[in-house]
Amino acid sequence: MTRISADAIDQLLPQTQCTRCGFAGCRPYAEAIASDQAEINQCPPGGSATIASLAQLLGRAPLPLNPANGVEGPALVAQIDEERCIGCAKCLPPCPVDAIVGARRHMHTVLLELCTGCELCVAPCPVDCIAMVPRESIANAPAAPAPQLNRARFEARNERIARRARAQAELLNARKQAARAGHV
Repeated sequence: MTRISADAIDQLLPQTQCTRCGFAGCRPYAEAIASDQAEINQCPPGGSATIASLAQLLGRAPLPLNPANGVEGPALVAQIDEERCIGCAKCLPPCPVDAIVGARRHMHTVLLELCTGCELCVAPCPVDCIAMVPRESIANAPAAPAPQLNRARFEARNERIARRARAQAELLNARKQAARAGHV
């Protein structure tokens, strides 16, 4: 039997990076499917269409969505109640595609054209000012972003975070070396 690559599987996933599948994002889920460590029915945002596509690609029978991972529903977007937002910025780090903008002590807003509906911003909000609403319920809402755009934004965000961590580590190392040199 031919082994299907994680890349091919990842191409079929919605790239919401929501973690509802039980993995840290779409790519780790694709890798788990490719290595037979996960079933094809764990992606609520992709729902039955994604399950059917994965089943066809892998030559497997489609399965119903695993209810332990959530339920299939309409495409969602985050909406921030701007009157209640206190500018705590706790919603910013969990957004896997940087779809929320704002600064500490200032109101935040969601860029609808970038929001994947992952729901990761909801739990950290201390004032419960973020709600998930169906994209179709918002007048003139832009279409959901394409999976390729979601993946590119997610990868760019992760690279930015890694670059900052490397710079921080280099700065800390330089300060330690300078401190040691000053005590010689």
